[in-house]
Parts: sequence; C-alpha cells; structure tokens
Amino acid sequence: MAKCELCGYESEEISEAIGVCVNCLRKNPQKALEKVMKSHFRWRKLINLPSLPPQNGEISCKICVNECQILEGNPGYCGIIWNRKGKLVPITGSFDYGYLHWYLDPHPTNCVAQPVCPEAKHRGFCNLAVFFAGCNLDCLFCQNIEHKYMIKNGNIDPLAGIIISSEELANVAMKREVSCVCYFGGDPTPHAPYAIKTSREILKRAKNIESTKRICWETNGLENPNIMKEMAKLSIESGGIIKIDWKAYTPQVYEALTGINGEKALQRIKENIKLISSMKTRNEPPLLVVSTLVVPHYIDGEEVRKIATYLAKLDPEIPYVLLGFAPQHLMHDVLPTSKKQMEEVYHAAKEEGIKEVYIENYWLLR
Repeated sequence: MAKCELCGYESEEISEAIGVCVNCLRKNPQKALEKVMKSHFRWRKLINLPSLPPQNGEISCKICVNECQILEGNPGYCGIIWNRKGKLVPITGSFDYGYLHWYLDPHPTNCVAQPVCPEAKHRGFCNLAVFFAGCNLDCLFCQNIEHKYMIKNGNIDPLAGIIISSEELANVAMKREVSCVCYFGGDPTPHAPYAIKTSREILKRAKNIESTKRICWETNGLENPNIMKEMAKLSIESGGIIKIDWKAYTPQVYEALTGINGEKALQRIKENIKLISSMKTRNEPPLLVVSTLVVPHYIDGEEVRKIATYLAKLDPEIPYVLLGFAPQHLMHDVLPTSKKQMEEVYHAAKEEGIKEVYIENYWLLR
C-alpha cells in the first residue's frame, strides 16, 4: 500500500509516480509538486523530450498555452513543433503533412460524446479516427501513451505511424462509409494547422457531393483561442462536436497530473470553454461536450464539483461525461475507478445543476 511522502496517509489509490496525496497537493503545493515533477522529468528524459516548456529560445510558439520559446534545432514541449532555421515547423517538415495513424471505426464507437452523438445510431457507417503523435501535456495516467513513443528521440517511427498530406487524408475521409472525422491522439493541438487545413478540404468536397462529414475534436482544450475558434467553426458547419477533456480544477492537481503550469492551463481551458459556449448555434448535437477522467483518489467530488459549477454557470445544458480510469503508463500501480467514487462525482456534478451527466467506460469500474 502506497504512502504519502509528506503526511504519511496510506491508500492503495495513491500512485508511487505522484508520491503524495491529493490533500497535500492542495494544502502544501510547493513541496508536493517538487516530488511529483521528478517523475515527469525522469520519464521525459527517457524519450528525450524537454522536461518543461522551454523558455530560453529565439522563437516563440503560440499554438497552445505552453507558449514554448524554442532554441534552434530543438523541439517544443510537445515534441511535434521544432525550431528549424528560425522557423516553426512540425516534425514532418511542413504543416501540409501530418504524422499519425488512422482507422475506420464502425458506429457506434467508443467516442467520448457517444451518449449525445447522432452518428451512434448510424450503423453501417464509420468514424475516421485520426490518431496524432505527440501532445502538449505529459499526463502520468495517459491512456494512449504510444503517441509519445511515436516521437521518441525526435524521430519519426515508420512502424508506428505514417506521414500523410492533407489531400491524402481528405481522400480517405471521402469514402462513402465515413460520416465523421475525429482528431485525437495524443492531442490534435500541436497539429492544429494541418488538421484545420485538412478539415476545410474535406468539407469543401463534401459540400460538392452533398455528403455529411462531421468534424470532431478530442482535445485538452489548451489551444490558442484563435485556433480554437477555427476548430469550432468547422464543427458548427459540419454538425460536429468539440470534446474537451478537463483533467482537474485545482491548479496544483492539474499540474501534478499533467506536468505543465496548472494556473495557466486552467485559465486557458475556461477561456476556450466560454468561447465555444458563446458560439453555440444549436442544441442537437451539442457543439461542446466536456469530459473528466475520474482518476482514483485525485479526481474526487471536490474537483468534479468545481468543474461542474463553472460549466453550469455558463450553460447547464453542456453535456458532462465522467470516464472510468484504467491503470496505464506511470500510474499502472493504481486500481481502476471504484463505483463508490464514480457515484460521488456523478452526484456532485448533478447537484451543481448540470442537466446531462453521463458515465462512460463503466465496465472498468470496480
């Protein structure tokens, strides 16, 4: 049984990678984060990624909240954006190309927005799932950690993914059976210029043949608001959904889990959720869905209640999805989410006025 290194609290739900309990993260954040960040640093050194978003370079990246200042010949925190001869370029060498793998996922899929997605009923059709390499976070619990190995040591692994142009990916999207496209990973944020260009091409072609191609995003919500606005426009036009994964509400808990500045991240998430909510033009399907992975011990009723309070004040009709946790990556030593914890966070969200609260990955609950 693991023990908090600060207060001595013992629980089978405390991860050795974090080393401290959630109460110490809230009440003694400086000392608690010093311990947690060592796990992030050790892991990132193994795959040769910057320990923190670099701040000493000649050129600044504004794609996401990290706003990396990148030295010549080096990557940003995500490992996707590089400084090449004084210019920001992706690992592919051009924003006309993405590094990813894709597959056709028959409906109904295991989509975060599945409870409110109209495509869930369209059997015989598929989602084009676009899995991007890299991410602008470093989640200790990452459920798809292979995206980091795709860019290990700053290299492209031809066995893990492909380099594909916007035109080529649009060709795949135009298959008759494809009714929606979902960008995820990793995270689409570092690839946003490529994904936006590809989506515009898909919608242009779809309009010419009067075909439905919904554009959806599964993202941490840390994009530059100008980029997020363009993403939202594409989803509005196509009938798609933006799915923002809100990791935690307390900045120190967010920082412990993800490795980046929690204060800045929370401010950006709130800003982007408010932006998308203000762009709402329809109720069905919803433009915005928010989700939270219910990490044992760390994402408790207090975290979810505060997220729900913020959402309810903006729009109580924003669907909120609570996801069951599976032990993965550096938090492989933690048990799956308990039914008791899921019930606690579910009721917390409902009590704050959210009209639609859903539990997904319920088969993982213990």
